[in-house]
Amino acid sequence: MDNFSFYNPTKVEFGKGKEQLIGAILSAHGIKKVLLTYGSERIKNDGLFASIAKSLNKEGIAFVECGGIVSNPVISKVREAILLAREQKVEAVLSVGGGSVLDSSKAIAAGTLYQGEVWDLFIGKGQIETALPVFAILTLAATGSEMNSGAVVTNEATKEKFAINSVHTFPKVSIVNPALMQTVSRDYLVYSAADIIAHSIEGYFTATVQPKIQSRLIESVITTVMETTNALLANPADYDARAEFAWAATLALNGITYAGTAGFSYPNHMIEHSLSALFNVPHGAGLSVVMPAWMKWYHGRNAAQFDRFAQQIFGLATAEQGIAALEKWFDKIGTPTRLSQLRITEADLPAILDNLRGNAQWFGLAETYTPEVLTEILKRAL
Repeated sequence: MDNFSFYNPTKVEFGKGKEQLIGAILSAHGIKKVLLTYGSERIKNDGLFASIAKSLNKEGIAFVECGGIVSNPVISKVREAILLAREQKVEAVLSVGGGSVLDSSKAIAAGTLYQGEVWDLFIGKGQIETALPVFAILTLAATGSEMNSGAVVTNEATKEKFAINSVHTFPKVSIVNPALMQTVSRDYLVYSAADIIAHSIEGYFTATVQPKIQSRLIESVITTVMETTNALLANPADYDARAEFAWAATLALNGITYAGTAGFSYPNHMIEHSLSALFNVPHGAGLSVVMPAWMKWYHGRNAAQFDRFAQQIFGLATAEQGIAALEKWFDKIGTPTRLSQLRITEADLPAILDNLRGNAQWFGLAETYTPEVLTEILKRAL
């Protein structure tokens, strides 16, 4: 087990009705005015917005609306929101939605107090030295953004999908009420399942130091996600399954499963970021295509761990059987496993490879993931 420092300052309020506490939570932090960020009008149609507004009004907290944040969030919206936050002199950002809204909110929080161009923070030209406090109410479980410092945003002009991380961008408090996730569509449920599994396997398969306790934690997350996804597809109203699914999403990327590991990388995310940057495919859908293809190429480099995956997750003997079983499960639940299902063809590969040059550099993987290697992986996904 490698040396490690574990730091996670986010408080999670988990359970039914917890969103009604948001006014008191903000008041306890001395907040009097917030930028309320969200995606679609769904939060108004289902009554969540009204519930939040009531809680804020009760505590005398003013809010400024910033809706319309899209899946695969874009830097132009972040810039727009930064201007609004500065103009309205808000003291914090309250994210209501899934990972796309929360990632945008973290970038807004950092960019509002940064004196330069916010995209500089994503490309290493600037540093996050402070940020507005961020609070979150989750309506979709997938990214784990509710309990980490990361935020991924696409620059639609340059087709770059990069991330920021900082101690200043951890949410102060995240409210996770699984009941608010009951109306998530079937498609986004299965895409979310793939996203959580991708977060889990990156270190599990690529780390040069991987303690057994961490492997067991990850295997627990993956099996929980698979079991609860199956349960929710059969009965979307199953609160207990929804709750375990949501907590698994948080655990997959709050840092705990990476404690004591070393030498890991994120090749599946590196590849998928090009797919969603270029073709605006749902992130989880892109990952469910990339993962089996990458695993088929990579498994010989860590044969024992891939055999373990097959045995512990599926009760099978070999790496190849485990990979095939995961791909079969993706097919069963209805998340894509082929580029063609995303309407991406072999003719698109040159554009993807060109985009991946920047990603490979940004992720620090250019030496391993050469154009030849990436071509082989992508062709396995056709």
